Amino acid sequence: MSDYKPTIGLEIHAELKTQTKMFCGCKNDPDEKRPNLNVCPVCLGHPGVLPTINKEAVKFVIKLGLALGGKIPKQSKFDRKNYFYPDLPKGYQISQYDEPLVSGGELNGVKITRVHLEEDTGRLMHEKEASLVDFNRSSIPLMELVTEPDVKSADEALAFAKELQILLRYLDISDADMEKGQMRVEANISVSKTSELGTKVEVKNINSFSAVKDAIEYELDRQIDVLESGGEITQETRGWSESKKLTFSQRKKESAHDYRYLPEPDLPPLEISEDEIEEIRLSLPELPAAKRERFIKEYQLPAQDAEVLISDRRFAQYFEESISELGILVGNKNLPKAGEEHLRMIKMTANYLMGDIQYLLAQPNAKRGPLADIIKPENFAEFVTIVFEGKTSSAAAKIVLAEMFSTGGDPSNIIEKKELTQTHDEEELSKIVKNVMIEFPKALEDYKKGKTNSIQFLVGKAMAELKGRGNPELLKKLILENLPRR
Repeated sequence: MSDYKPTIGLEIHAELKTQTKMFCGCKNDPDEKRPNLNVCPVCLGHPGVLPTINKEAVKFVIKLGLALGGKIPKQSKFDRKNYFYPDLPKGYQISQYDEPLVSGGELNGVKITRVHLEEDTGRLMHEKEASLVDFNRSSIPLMELVTEPDVKSADEALAFAKELQILLRYLDISDADMEKGQMRVEANISVSKTSELGTKVEVKNINSFSAVKDAIEYELDRQIDVLESGGEITQETRGWSESKKLTFSQRKKESAHDYRYLPEPDLPPLEISEDEIEEIRLSLPELPAAKRERFIKEYQLPAQDAEVLISDRRFAQYFEESISELGILVGNKNLPKAGEEHLRMIKMTANYLMGDIQYLLAQPNAKRGPLADIIKPENFAEFVTIVFEGKTSSAAAKIVLAEMFSTGGDPSNIIEKKELTQTHDEEELSKIVKNVMIEFPKALEDYKKGKTNSIQFLVGKAMAELKGRGNPELLKKLILENLPRR
């Protein structure tokens, strides 16, 4: 079985977040629930209407092409891709064939064949007795990226799709939400024992990242099983059933000549100047791969931390704004910015962002909007400094951070108001420790029996008594000092 070599190429569509549709002035609103609201004679394919090119969509695709290191031609054109389906009102789709907007490029070590621009179709809704069509999505600008057959495994395909989603969001050209159908993955899959490529099968209906991996792994196994049993692979299009976890035959695979491509007569060729390309190039942000590498090098973060932080452009920006504010605070306290303590504070900042902040953001009733509007970066940096200096315990810090998230308040004021300043007063702590040990004699008995975890139980009770103001290490030390000898 392992003698078979997989060959995988990906075709990925992403809806572009322009204000209007690709060839008309209708609103581009993927969240519109009312059917057939954002429609007009152009996107409904009425006879005699004339399309016009959405320049913003063209710029978006060129932007992606430059980010991928692809070539942008001086001239591009649109073509008619002819096929008949109920969600395609004109009986053809305006797409690009032999002169796409982008040729070449690379992402995650996978070579890109082309990136072109086309219009989306409508959406079919199937009911018991009928199938209905919603044309709100019809003619929304759709980018299609086609890779070379460079992908060698389902894991590589998944990594590529995730990286592309991050890139699209960094460039701010698509939300690429797979659950909403804004990004769709198709895989061309074949297996062979020789240097010659096997028969290609296209798998569609891949609507989540988990499905990318599952569908490709299933199809590879299916093809190997067919060949091992003496059968032949049929070139076809197969769908992925998420519920059954298998691919199923849909139709014989079409070739380019089946679509009868012809130049779109109602749209002039696109002329793209060097000045326009350079202007778009200058607008590119720092790209995810570069930011990932810089975070590891500059902030000395583990690769896994950097991956989480750069996965969202605004999240990464908030981290850097907080680190900048942290640098000011560290400078005011005469701590060396490149020193060990400063690096530990940076790591603590990352940990709180990836842990407690992510948890708070994920709550159903959480505030929505940019994180910087919920907790100011300077307040977050102050919070990290307070915790790092031991002015409040880690348990109390959770209370402080939740209050900051809820009210946007200053951490120092919250600590003072809620009396959460960590106490190191051994006399006060000793009284609490003795009371807790009297109140929970079973914990002492457990300790005598060798159950050392009972110490943490007593520390927790003491911390609760102190409302989070205690120093856990000091409390543990005092408890051990007051334990009866075994």
